[in-house]
Amino acid sequence: MVKHLQKLHWLDYLILIVVASFITFVWMRIDGTLNYKWNWGIIPNYIIRYDESTGQWVANLLLKGLIASVRVCIFASILALVFGTILGIGRCANNLTVRLLARTYVEFLRNIPPVVVLFIFYFFLSEQLVAALGIEKWARAIAKQDNAHIWEFFFGDMRRFPSLISGIIVLALFESAFVGEIVRAGIQSVDRGQREAAQTIGLSRLDEMRFIVLPQAFKRVLPPLANEFITLIKYSSIISLVSVQELTYSTVELVSSTRAIFEAWITTAAMYFVICFGLSLLFRRLETRGRAVDT
Repeated sequence: MVKHLQKLHWLDYLILIVVASFITFVWMRIDGTLNYKWNWGIIPNYIIRYDESTGQWVANLLLKGLIASVRVCIFASILALVFGTILGIGRCANNLTVRLLARTYVEFLRNIPPVVVLFIFYFFLSEQLVAALGIEKWARAIAKQDNAHIWEFFFGDMRRFPSLISGIIVLALFESAFVGEIVRAGIQSVDRGQREAAQTIGLSRLDEMRFIVLPQAFKRVLPPLANEFITLIKYSSIISLVSVQELTYSTVELVSSTRAIFEAWITTAAMYFVICFGLSLLFRRLETRGRAVDT
């Protein structure tokens, strides 16, 4: 820590002073001009509360929303990785039709605002898929069972499972376009000589991808894939628009009931920052360790 402070230039100190002054100015304007009454005391109770009936501390509105956001991001990232890998392989296929279809999907999603994509997929695909598969009826039946705890651990309140799965599908389909381009770049970065060598020893196109190309490609694209996962966490806030009860949706409910506008949104911003920054440090450390192993 001391070494880092010694490396700071006078310009760094100037920037820190400017940022601190700006934050102080905004704080004073809110407190003075808007005559806003800060009420930070209510926030901890909306993160975790004491349940007198069970005698235990339990998650409250904001923490439940945070857990729901994590659930959505984990499942959506898994699906996005699967769909994106298929798209990446399709973008490098020998068949022209496959390449065009994959590129059309990727370019369509990468050049449309996320909110527009959200409503298109939610109302014209996810909702129809949930209804067609009878997911809502199945989820309600699970919620009525006494042994639904394992389902609730992975998916939360099963009565809200249809909206949760819709949000997961929407995020996965949107993010898969970006993952597909990352995978395509990874596949094309593999030396063509290795692919030709695989063909000369009689490997099929599928075996070439499985044993030669994809292992090397994924090793090279892990850093950008990690960044996409962090981006997915931030994008997950948009599914609150379709009533998926994640962190942003919970914050809106908190603001509506308490009018603690700044306290609620600052707390939510801090939660997103802690998760994203923590993951950024983790992925950076894993990347550094991976390079050390390679050398």
